Amino acid sequence: MRLGGVIAALAAIAAAGAEAQVDLSGEASLQARWYPQSPAFPGQRSSTGGLVVESTLYGEITPTRSFTVTPLYRYDSADSRRTHGDVREAYLLMHGDWGDNFWELRLGLDRVFWGVAELHNLVDIVNQLDLVEHPRNRPKLGQPMAHLTVSGDWGIAESFLLPYHRKRSFPGRSGRLRARYLIDQDAAYESGAEERHVDLAFRYSHTVGLLDFGLSAFVGTSREPLFLPGHQSEPSPAATLLPYYEQIRQLGLEAQLTTGPFLYKMEAIRRSGTRNLLGQEEDYEAVVFGLERGLDALFGSRADLTILAEWHHDGRKRRATSVWQNDLFVAGFLALNDVPGTELAAGILADLHHDYRALNLELKRRLSDGWSMRLEAIANLRADPRDLTYDGRRDSFLGVDFTFSF
Repeated sequence: MRLGGVIAALAAIAAAGAEAQVDLSGEASLQARWYPQSPAFPGQRSSTGGLVVESTLYGEITPTRSFTVTPLYRYDSADSRRTHGDVREAYLLMHGDWGDNFWELRLGLDRVFWGVAELHNLVDIVNQLDLVEHPRNRPKLGQPMAHLTVSGDWGIAESFLLPYHRKRSFPGRSGRLRARYLIDQDAAYESGAEERHVDLAFRYSHTVGLLDFGLSAFVGTSREPLFLPGHQSEPSPAATLLPYYEQIRQLGLEAQLTTGPFLYKMEAIRRSGTRNLLGQEEDYEAVVFGLERGLDALFGSRADLTILAEWHHDGRKRRATSVWQNDLFVAGFLALNDVPGTELAAGILADLHHDYRALNLELKRRLSDGWSMRLEAIANLRADPRDLTYDGRRDSFLGVDFTFSF
């Protein structure tokens, strides 16, 4: 987002909260990664370190008005593109009663989550992804919006006015987990208004018995770019790819059925206005099916185990521009429910189109009241040279984070 817009939003919120009661919270994290495989490109390192600071300032102006500001800063020792700052949230919140209903209005930058799947959410389209942060968790950039919510016994209706598009971030020349071609920091747009095209979104959600569901619609600039041949990068003569953002229309459905220890999940979309891998415009459908099983008090202990399986399918198959063409994900999550809050997770991702297999392991544990630790390993067991993301998918790594919460 342009600096002027961020400053204006922060100034408005600061003025509104001059006499408000405020609360500050957040966390600072020291992070390191080690990549056992040799780099695929010159300038890449086998180990990297960094610092991440994210804080949230909340203030209550009146009983029906408040503001939230959440800035983030990351420093990375290896990739200059990964060193960056962003305002994840900076919005005014107003709410009240409307007859038997309740309304809520958010103005500013905010993050919105849609979906029920664990690995990838097809329907989640409001925010842009921050791909330099993490290859799996995919944190979101703050999205400028006017977000109106009206709720009642009949369900929840949300309307979004999105006046500005944010470009997706990608690793730089010396960053690990990058594709074989460097992604240009500039972008091209189908709309003549470029990033200032006004997008619209709507979502209705409700709970009926054991079923939770949501229906959504989006019209505007796609958050997922196509890639066009870019200009020659300097000082290297290697070609780059230029992100190109189309005007699309998307209808989405998400549903979760809870029956005892089982959760049945589904996300489905129909998208039009986008081109496929062959450069032809093609309307398409994509779907995620998931099954989750919870096992409480495992073997009579305090530990709880959750087992999850998901299948991701894109109807364009080999013509798909998404990496989620035909993928199977199986994972287990173990919570020991001990005093340090120890949690372990293990997952296998298999691309059934390309010959790709990856193992993801994670351990989280509190070290004290303020400090916590997270160990993570992503091991790429097999990669397919025909995959456009082949070079990045070779970058297995072991990471450790030490986080102080305040």
